[in-house]
Amino acid sequence: MTVSLMWRAALVGLLAATLQLAGCGSTPSRDEAPETTAERLYKEARDDMESGSYDRAIKSLERVESLAAGSLLAQQALLDTAYLNWRSGERAAALTAIDRFIKLNPSSPALDYALYLRGVINFIDDLGLFGARFGQQVSERDQQAAREAYQSFKQLTDQFPQSRYAPDARLRMNHIVNALAAYEVHVARYYFRRGAYVAAAARALAAVTEYAQSPAAEEALYIMVESYDKLALPVLRDDAARVLRTNFPNSAFLAQGLAGPAKPWWKVW
Repeated sequence: MTVSLMWRAALVGLLAATLQLAGCGSTPSRDEAPETTAERLYKEARDDMESGSYDRAIKSLERVESLAAGSLLAQQALLDTAYLNWRSGERAAALTAIDRFIKLNPSSPALDYALYLRGVINFIDDLGLFGARFGQQVSERDQQAAREAYQSFKQLTDQFPQSRYAPDARLRMNHIVNALAAYEVHVARYYFRRGAYVAAAARALAAVTEYAQSPAAEEALYIMVESYDKLALPVLRDDAARVLRTNFPNSAFLAQGLAGPAKPWWKVW
């Protein structure tokens, strides 16, 4: 299911409840006038959403949230605001809106969706394609966003394991872990090539320690072996080699021979 379809599905419950409440009673009293105005504005906002006029829709939704404060309609408007800001490329504004929703509505029936959306907003779609991005400088901000996305997805799966968004969140969590591990190995490889063996070993060790189940752990262990060998630390080198042999007995790195392959290991690929 696409994010857009998930978004629509998530809003059905809140919208249905809102419309049900709005249908109670007949002629609105003076006190109900602001709510009626908010409903009209929300309908206009939805029309703008459907037509792709996101900026205008967001302005209407902000007014709806103010007029209908404390209601289900206000919750709906805030979720829509976060979603539309994200779709418009306004990540900071989207995060501000979704964080406000979570803070103000900790028991909302749409909390699982809010956590999911916060994860998606932080999710870097091409994290798993670091190979294509490594020619550029991958920023630490990208790494922080990925970690924040992971935490949101983890909170979702922990609190709402049966949520309709949980399966996709788990897939994204695995994707993030593998991507972050690959990035650590990329940095370790960079340091090794330049003779910064202490830094290379440290980044490789971080990858193995934090992402032991990731495929990138295999290369991280090999970098540790080679780095410790260059640093004349045979005990640490042999320990890393033993872990590599135990966990990856068919590793291509083992076939090259440890601590001294016939040609630079980063060219084997």
